[in-house]
Amino acid sequence: MSLLDKPSWNLMERSLDASTLRQKVVANNVANVDTPYFKRSDVLFEELLQGEMNSSTPSIEGYRTNPKHFFIGKSTNLPNSEIKTDESTAINNNMNNVDMDYEMSLMAKNQLKYNTMIQQMNSEFKKMRTVLGGK
Repeated sequence: MSLLDKPSWNLMERSLDASTLRQKVVANNVANVDTPYFKRSDVLFEELLQGEMNSSTPSIEGYRTNPKHFFIGKSTNLPNSEIKTDESTAINNNMNNVDMDYEMSLMAKNQLKYNTMIQQMNSEFKKMRTVLGGK
């Protein structure tokens, strides 16, 4: 068993993966702001995770330190990020639906989420290093 193989680490890893993918998708949207007929995309992760946590049979498994402990949840993986393209709207005459102000605000929000997750992981690493006798 790995020290990093816990549900909280897996969730942080998936969150960082989603944030990285979202950065690429938003950058692609910004790069195509003037491309005729281009439709913006977005990344779904938090919505899928929330849906998974709200479902009657959650698929997130609790961490067990002993095989005799009770299971919490089902033993399946966390949801993967999905890219969704918005085909239903057009805000420009060229049928493009990229709003530069909205994309830049998404990019800033995503950067804050990413920085928060990195700080959380650094804090967890520091705790683990302290427990293992490091400084």
